[in-house]
This record gives sequence, C-alpha cells and structure tokens, in this order.
Amino acid sequence: MLQASFRGIFTNQRLISLRKASSLSAARGRRAPIDVHPEVEDALATGKPVVALESTIITHGMPYPTSLEMAQSVERIVRSTGSIPATIAVIGGRIKIGLHTAELERLADQQSNPTAVKLSRRDIAAAIALKKDGGTTCCSTLIFAALAGIKVFATGGLGGVHRGGENTMDVSADLHELTRCPVGLVSAGVKSILDIRRTLEYLVWLLKMFEEFSSNSFTQETLGVPVVSYAETHDFPAFYSGRSGFESPWRINDPRTAAQILHTHWQLGMSNGALFAVPIPVEYEAVGSALQEAVEQAVRESEEQNISNLGKAVTPWLLNRVGELTQGKSLASNIALVENTALVGGQIAVEYAKIAGDRYDQDQCYPVTGIRGKPDEPHSASDVASSETTDDLKGQPLPNASLVVVGCAAVDITSQPLTDSDLGHQSTFPGKVSMSLGGVGRNIAEAAHRVLSSHSDESSAATLLVSLVGDDSFGRLLSEETRMLGMRTDGLIPVRGGRSSVCSLLLERSGGLRAGVADMDLVRNMDGHVAREFILAHKPKLLAVDGNLSSDTLKVVVNECSRNGVDVFLFVHIHVTIKGAANNTSKFSEPTSVVKSASILPAIAGNLDQLAWSPITFASPNLLELAHLYQQAQLLNLTSHDRWWQVLDSLGLGSKFRTDLDLLSRREASSHDTSRGNLAFLVEKGVAQMAINLLPFFRHLIIKCGDLGVVVVMRFTGDDAAESSWSTESTNHHRRYVVSHSPTSGDIVVLQHFPAMKLPSDALVNTTGAGDSLVGALLAALVQSPKAFHSTISLQRTIDIAQHAALLSLQSPLAVSPLLSSLHGELSRQ
Repeated sequence: MLQASFRGIFTNQRLISLRKASSLSAARGRRAPIDVHPEVEDALATGKPVVALESTIITHGMPYPTSLEMAQSVERIVRSTGSIPATIAVIGGRIKIGLHTAELERLADQQSNPTAVKLSRRDIAAAIALKKDGGTTCCSTLIFAALAGIKVFATGGLGGVHRGGENTMDVSADLHELTRCPVGLVSAGVKSILDIRRTLEYLVWLLKMFEEFSSNSFTQETLGVPVVSYAETHDFPAFYSGRSGFESPWRINDPRTAAQILHTHWQLGMSNGALFAVPIPVEYEAVGSALQEAVEQAVRESEEQNISNLGKAVTPWLLNRVGELTQGKSLASNIALVENTALVGGQIAVEYAKIAGDRYDQDQCYPVTGIRGKPDEPHSASDVASSETTDDLKGQPLPNASLVVVGCAAVDITSQPLTDSDLGHQSTFPGKVSMSLGGVGRNIAEAAHRVLSSHSDESSAATLLVSLVGDDSFGRLLSEETRMLGMRTDGLIPVRGGRSSVCSLLLERSGGLRAGVADMDLVRNMDGHVAREFILAHKPKLLAVDGNLSSDTLKVVVNECSRNGVDVFLFVHIHVTIKGAANNTSKFSEPTSVVKSASILPAIAGNLDQLAWSPITFASPNLLELAHLYQQAQLLNLTSHDRWWQVLDSLGLGSKFRTDLDLLSRREASSHDTSRGNLAFLVEKGVAQMAINLLPFFRHLIIKCGDLGVVVVMRFTGDDAAESSWSTESTNHHRRYVVSHSPTSGDIVVLQHFPAMKLPSDALVNTTGAGDSLVGALLAALVQSPKAFHSTISLQRTIDIAQHAALLSLQSPLAVSPLLSSLHGELSRQ
C-alpha cells in the first residue's frame, strides 16, 4: 500500500538562517559519521558554487575502469564551469560529501571491492552501522546534498514509476525525495527503462494509489515539484533521445533562469526541489531509437525471467543487458549524457552563487570535521553564570584535550562606507556592515582544530579554547557559532553581567583602517584560576596562552604549567595605532604609537630563580612584537638578572657564530622573488641579537617575518641537546641554518631561516588571520609530534605545514580558511 508513503505535509518553512538551524550542524552535534571534503567545505563556507554528484553510477552503473574514468571526467567538467564537484558516497560506514582520489578509485574498482552496496534512503542507517561501502542513488544523494546545503545535483537519469507501476506500485524513492529536498536535480530525464508518462504524471500530479476493496482508484493532488525542460522546446527527454513524446509544463534554456527558480524556492522557504530535464547531446540522437529498442527487449526479458521481481537489483541488470544488446553503444551514450548534465549543473551552480550574493553565507551551512561540546558549565567564582544551554551530548563526557588555548574569543564588526567622502559627516552613511568570529585565541584554536580533527576522528576533541564570554547576545553568538564549527565549547565560560569581547572597525572605501574600538576587558582581566582549573582537569600536552592577558593571570598559568610539566606556547599580539601617514613600502616601518603589552615578562621573572630551563617553551612574535618584548625585558631589568647572564654565558657564542650569521645574512630572502632582498635584516635590524638575548626566557622562538618568511631561534640544553639530531649538525648556509655548540655546557643554539611560500599572483584576499593560522597549524604539529623541533627534517616539515596554513588563509575571505582541514596528509607524515 502506497497511501501511507504518499501522505505528507508540504508547508513553507520560516525564513531563517541555515547557519543557525543547519541540519548538518545538528547531525554533527549528534556525532553523525559525516566527512566533508575540505575543498567542498571551503566552497560552502565562502559562497563558491558546488555541484553534488551521485556514486551509484560508479559502483553499479558502469564497468571498471570506465566507471572511474567517467567519474573523473565528470568532476573535471564541473570544475571547468567554475564549480566545485562533490561526489557523495558512503565509505567504511562514513558519509562522504566530496571524495579524495583514493576513495573514488576504491568505489570504482568493484573487483577489488565487490561488497559496495546500492544505497537508497532505507539503506543508509544499516550500511553505516555495518561499516559498509555504498554508492548513493539519486534519492540518498538528494538527502545528503540538502543536508550539506548544496543547491545543485547533476546525474544521468532520475528514478521514477516502473513499467506496470499502476499495478505493482513500484515507484522510485527518488521522486518522493524531490518533494522534501530543496535541490535542483539536473538529469537527462528519467531512466530509459521506466514509464516516462506515469513518472511525469506522478511528478506533476501526486497520484495517490491505494487499494479500495479489490480495485484501484486515483485522486490527484498538487505535489509541488516543478518539471522543467532545459531545451528549445517543451519536449521532455527520453534519456537516449531528446524527445519522449511527452511535454514538460515549463521550459527554459539558460542557467540563470534555472538558478532563479532555485533561489526563489529558498526565498519563499519552500522545501521541495526541482527537476531540470536536459536532452542528450544532438550527436547521440541518431543511435537513440536503436538503443530504445534494446531497452524494450531487455525489459521483456526481465519480465520473462522474473528479474523484474528482484527489487533494486533490477536496474543494474537492465542497464547491463542493454549494454550487451547494443554492443557497448549504450555505454557511450550514458557517458555523454552524464557529462552533459554535469556541464549544465555546473553552469547553474555558478549562476546560483552569483544571485545569492551577499546572502549566500546564510543559504549555506558550514560543515567541518569535528564534534560538539558539552553545555557550558561554571568553572570559577560567583561571577561565572551557569549555562542553560541544552546539548545533544549531555551525559557523554568528552576526552581530555591535548591542546588548551587560553585567549580571546571575540566578535568582529566591520563597517565600510560606499564612498570615503561620507566619513566626514557626523551622521550615519550608507555602506556595508559585516560580522564574524574573531579574537586571536579563537582564530588560533580554530586553525589547530581544523588541522588536528582532519588527521583522525580521535583528534576531533583534542583542541579546547578557554575564554570568557558575556551573558549577552554576542556571547550566545560566539558559543553557537563555535559549536557550529564543530569545536568543543566547554571552555567558553559565560560571565554574569559581563560584556563579550567585541572589536568594531571602521574601514575606508579602499579597505584601510580609519578607526576602531576594541572592547576586550572581559578576557584581558580573566582570573588565572579559571585557566588553572582547565590545566589540572586536562593535563594537556601543550598550553597556548595569549600574552595580552594580565600579569597575574599569566603568573598563575606559567606556575601551574611548570608544576605539571606542561609546555607553554606564548602567542603575543600588540595593538598598533598609526598616527599620520604610514610608509607602506617599508618592511620595517615603525608605528608612531604602540599600546604596549608584555605582561608575560613579570611571570617569567618570578620563575627565573626556580627553573633550570626557559619558563616558556615556545613563543611566536612577529618582528615588531620581538622588538617590543626585548625592549620591555630591558626596561624590567631582566637582561641584568643573574640567571640571564648565566644562560648567555653557557651558550658560548663567539666569533664563529657571528661570522656564520654574517654569511647567512647575505643569502637571498626568497627563492622565487629577488625583489625581497637578502637576509641582512637579521643583523642590521638586530633580529638575531634580540632573539638570542631572549633565549633565557623563551626556549624556542618562531619569528614571523611576513613576506620574508619565518626565522626560528632555538636553545637545546641537557638531555634535549644530547638526544637532538642537532647535536651532530653544523652550520649549513645552503640550508639556511647556523648551529653553535657550547664547548663548556653542551648547549646548542640554532638559528634557521625558512623562506615564505609563494603566493599565487592576484590570490591575496585577506591578511587578518594568516599569522593566527600559522600558529594554529604549528600547535597542531607540536601536539602530534612534541619533539618536532629536534631534527632538521621534522622542523622543516613543521614549518612547511604552518606556512601552508597561512598561505591558505591569505587566499580566503575568512580569518581561518576551511581548507586547513586538507593539511591532514602533511600532518600524518610528521
């Protein structure tokens, strides 16, 4: 009986942001086994066009290796339109939205992997529970495309009403799925083996078929799925032929109009999809009638041999038989029509992205690898409010974090006028206002999370951001958006009556900063005992802390980490205000006013007499921050402390080190851009000298030098020096490092330069999060390999990962590019 399956309520949904009510985010929150390819994730997050592709055609539709070649060809065609292909499948019991090359090959090679199943809606849960591989049909591909927020799906043929369906009630689930998935399905009509007339009737009119006593009766009711011929006429295509003898109610012949139909559905909150029927390329029309004759013969044979009673095995059998009868000609036509629909689908997706424009980020969800955190819980004194947030994982404890990041989570608000002349008026003026998640600590935590969580499922909860948020709208936004990114939120602590951190910037029309207000007092004044509780609870491998927190807080953090053997990574950032014109051409131009912040130094001073090693394991200043730390160390008399003198003496640096450094400074700064000059800044700007003088306080310095690359200055002592491969290394100017071995203490000092990676021309989009992405990726690498700095090879790989992360974010409109999730391959080689 089909009455129950046909019964449904198709009502318009409220117009709400899918970012707020994303079904994929909700599924992620319940730890659904879904993996989104980093390229697809980046496209969805940044408004690029995406086209979903099914995989049953790979696993059950064509013989190997033709199936693989076809799949690769279709993906290339989608890319040629400017869209990103997202082939959907289930592999090892995990839903894949976008496939890596090896996964595509695994599905296609049915001889090596004969157990892959054909997946419709009814099969999804069982296949996942049994850890199966599976090709998704139109039905299940529609489900997952809608789940991910993908608006266009290209395939060969849609399922429909089977021949004799008025008696057998055999109707493909594809049709019903179109009523509840807001996706545009682009196909060459319905499969040739089906009943085209009844399929069209079913799509345009819902035929409620149910038995009443011993006879069938039919009633008609609007189904709500537009059937649109994408052609010069209203003719509905017949798969192998451009004309079936039946007509569609609507006709279009350009991707823009198709995209407008889909976008109108979204504007009105409609939950149904649309069918765009694209005729096979005209050069394949000539063999269409012969192929259809073969189809008719195959159908007769299936009925005579009772094959038609085998359920979902019928279609593969028929397609295979048609291929045999046509001596392979049907296969060539199949490939041609699939490639054609991929081309049209890509073009429609591009136009949809253009139409959506500024609203595109609301139309899409932000899928990432990760898990959802527990409800926010109070962790400290009475000013911390209890959370009333519900969570699907309540009662399911999260594992201890390997990386804890203590810093600022903020909301960034950016305002930009249409013309600079408007800024002179003491009034409001037209322009654009955007809001996004920010805060250096939050950016770093997101970057580390993306890199770590893509490496393995076990690493999804490895990163914990500890920050205070107000019990206000901004605080709720920070918690919800962080949760939607797949990050755990049990470290975001709501403060009763507190104002969440907000940075509001006013930009000029050109994008330059005109003015801004940063309200960061909540985090800057965080009680150190808040961080202390997380250190004691998690005992992380590594703790990263914001150098702009108060001195008292930093003292508590450093002391607690020292007692518990936790390495500390300091990230520093000073707020800079430029008064007057800046010299944009100078790589070392100094601002005329700097709000100074070196709160970590008093915390270091309190530990100098107690520790035999540098209190801070890692620090990542840029050139300006390095100079500022050095100046403040001098002002606080840390460079005249007895411990400082002892460490400098133990390094045993002499004339050879200075000579080696001078020779290194003559090397070119870039291997691909001679205009960047050489490394003279190491000596002339005192970079090497300042770094060496800070080694008693910071064991390893990773100095960010912008387009001049990265300089790492390290000190190894005791067992670290003996076990490190640097113990057998000497200065190598070709590989850009200087090594000094102390003849008395055995200490080792290493200074190495890493040229900046090449940024493709005209690829620069955004500079706000590049440094944060570099640090986050660096933290991820150190969590995976704590001794990554102990050899030349592992250090090179670590800095390569970090620079690659920065490069990806430079090319993304987001502070942290979702493509950082693609670095799992590099991380696994650590």
